[in-house]
Amino acid sequence: MMENSMNCCIEPLSPFGVLLMPVETGQGIATLPIDTLRVLARKHHLLVLRGFSSGFSDPETLTEYAGYWGEIMMWPFGAVLDVKEHADTKDHIFDNSYVPLHWDGMYKPTIPEFQLFHCVSAPGQDQGGRTTFVDTTRLLAEADAQLADMWRSVSITYRIKAVVHYGGEVTSPLVIPHPNGTGEIMRYNEPPTEGERFLNKHALEYHNVTPETQNAFSQTLRRQLYSPRYYYAHKWFQGDVVISDNFSLLHGREAFTTQSARHLQRVHIQGTPICVNTCIDMYDS
Repeated sequence: MMENSMNCCIEPLSPFGVLLMPVETGQGIATLPIDTLRVLARKHHLLVLRGFSSGFSDPETLTEYAGYWGEIMMWPFGAVLDVKEHADTKDHIFDNSYVPLHWDGMYKPTIPEFQLFHCVSAPGQDQGGRTTFVDTTRLLAEADAQLADMWRSVSITYRIKAVVHYGGEVTSPLVIPHPNGTGEIMRYNEPPTEGERFLNKHALEYHNVTPETQNAFSQTLRRQLYSPRYYYAHKWFQGDVVISDNFSLLHGREAFTTQSARHLQRVHIQGTPICVNTCIDMYDS
């Protein structure tokens, strides 16, 4: 157990992140000071708050809590996105399929610093649906120097149809300076897995990678991203609140059993200052 000045138990997760649990039955999530939580989230990149009484009985109460974290990034649907399976959806976000690793806000004018997830209901024990995270700061810090230099030379253009609340075209370097000014992070939306069900597939165009080496390049990168040293898959329990660092981490989702109970709510929190997405229109299409 980690030492802390907060009124809760804090345990490390592997390979990164921390789990916070109450010290007494019925303890409210509001007893945890957000300024301290924010520091922890920036240090450990992932916070799992489990067993606390949140009172998030409706989107309004969740939005109110998220507002204490910082400015909320608003979407056409509002602050709270209900992430659950929809019948006859045209996009993988509302399907029960897997979701490739990516960063949120890649097609928007600003990129949020944090994602705040609330698990309204969790899938069954063997129904899949874990949310996956990769710590790109550690990956880059530990990468072979020659490999890291090659990654720094690469940019990628992504294109996807705007069939829900996002879409378009964006070009981003694979490696960029961390928005907080310390170290580097990776920005990557991995290609769809061949043979796997996936709605509204995105296309990738690599820059400074020859066509004959693209497959080897992406496979090498995939092995690094999914290394147990950097990869964490979160199994959801009802009531979990997860705060993830959208700057430092990439995230995705494992497929889950159709018509399962999996239902998450997500709110985006802007950075301070707000992180402007400089990658949109970086290249002429």
